[in-house]
Amino acid sequence: MRGPIVADGLGVLTQTVWRAIGGSDDVISAVKFVGSGALPAAYRVTDLASAAIAAAGVSIAELLAQRSGEAVSVTVDRRLSSFWFGTSIRPINWTLAAPWDLIAGDYQASDGWIRLHTNAPHHRAAAERVLGSHRDKAGMAQAVTRWKKAELEAAIVESGGCAAEMRSSPEWTRHPQGRAVAAEPLVHVMTADSNQPADRPISTARPLTGLRVLDLTRVLAGPVATRFLAAFGADVLRIDPPGWDEPAVVPEVTLGKRCARLDLRRADDRSTFESLLASADVLVHGYRPGALDRLGFDPATRRKLSPGLVDVCVSAYGWSGPWALRRGFDSLVQMSTGIADAGMAWRGAATPVPLPVQALDHATGYLMAATAVRGITQRLTQGRSTEGRLSLARTAKLLVDAGLDDPQPPLAPEAANDLDSNIETTDWGKARRLVGPITIPGVPMHWSSPARGLGSTQPRWQ
Repeated sequence: MRGPIVADGLGVLTQTVWRAIGGSDDVISAVKFVGSGALPAAYRVTDLASAAIAAAGVSIAELLAQRSGEAVSVTVDRRLSSFWFGTSIRPINWTLAAPWDLIAGDYQASDGWIRLHTNAPHHRAAAERVLGSHRDKAGMAQAVTRWKKAELEAAIVESGGCAAEMRSSPEWTRHPQGRAVAAEPLVHVMTADSNQPADRPISTARPLTGLRVLDLTRVLAGPVATRFLAAFGADVLRIDPPGWDEPAVVPEVTLGKRCARLDLRRADDRSTFESLLASADVLVHGYRPGALDRLGFDPATRRKLSPGLVDVCVSAYGWSGPWALRRGFDSLVQMSTGIADAGMAWRGAATPVPLPVQALDHATGYLMAATAVRGITQRLTQGRSTEGRLSLARTAKLLVDAGLDDPQPPLAPEAANDLDSNIETTDWGKARRLVGPITIPGVPMHWSSPARGLGSTQPRWQ
């Protein structure tokens, strides 16, 4: 077990995230943390993982307590939480796709470091419109040295790509977007009367059974959120546009889901989507602010189609400020907000040092899941609809504000009993999964179907 000072810090962090979702302290008091050690990082990544997963677990406990009238305990394994912030799947006789495009990575400009995110073909094409086409990182590196980092970042973003210069934490604090993000809540929750009756009985063992979740998210926070909802019985239907794929993470995040494709620019597909949304309980989406509006599905239209809808969305750089519409990913936000710079100083390295896992994505995902479950609880008990907004940049501020980590022993290596005994037959081959990091008596984390490929099913509810 960890010492009392660090344990208190974890308790404060857990309380902070639970309060941000609107939860009360009497519910969070039922959480117990077990396990010792921490991921190696400048910041408290293991504490962030444990607190975010705890908030999601407590949201399930709160929903159960509404049915039984009795407090429900939640135990969170800090070590397993840390592992789940990496990968949960362990392929048997096959391998996951490479996580990064050949050109993606950190480059040294004439005045500092910049990161290019080129995993999506159109993002790589945008970078190459600015820097030229290159077969390897060496050629790209040579092209980057001719630029100043701020000018290159601006040029790639203007071209429709994704890039982030490395800033220090003080530089981000002074930046207009840093100031905008700092003024935003960790979770912006809005509720309204919907006059929806409590029409869903709650199963003791599978509390989200019968809940329909429409998932419009991609890499990585949103899929983590909906994977959690599927673990407790939700019917999750993921919708992707034709041709989209993310082979490195799909086997990780489609566990327990069904995956279909729709082109919302086509009339027939729009009609199908409207029917799905009309009967959905939860909508989780990761479009940039205003993108769904331009497709004709603004918040008012969504609520009209589905009164009582729990609507949870995520952005990269926040919901206000000059970068509110900017594309972004976890690795880029770490560069922008000073996390990679702090890691470089912490390790005494000559290159940027990111967190050991994509903690901003994963933490935000579990907070999205907690927001969704609390929204369902409010709908069942008060007949209210809920809208929740989160961002990777605001989660980054939560982590930075928690302070630099104290030296701690490493986590014990993964052992055989950390893996579920069941063999999962995915679309790519057999695999095993980590045991779930949350224990709720009588309510196991369990996924009713294995990971499936994108577009592997029809766009309809079970």
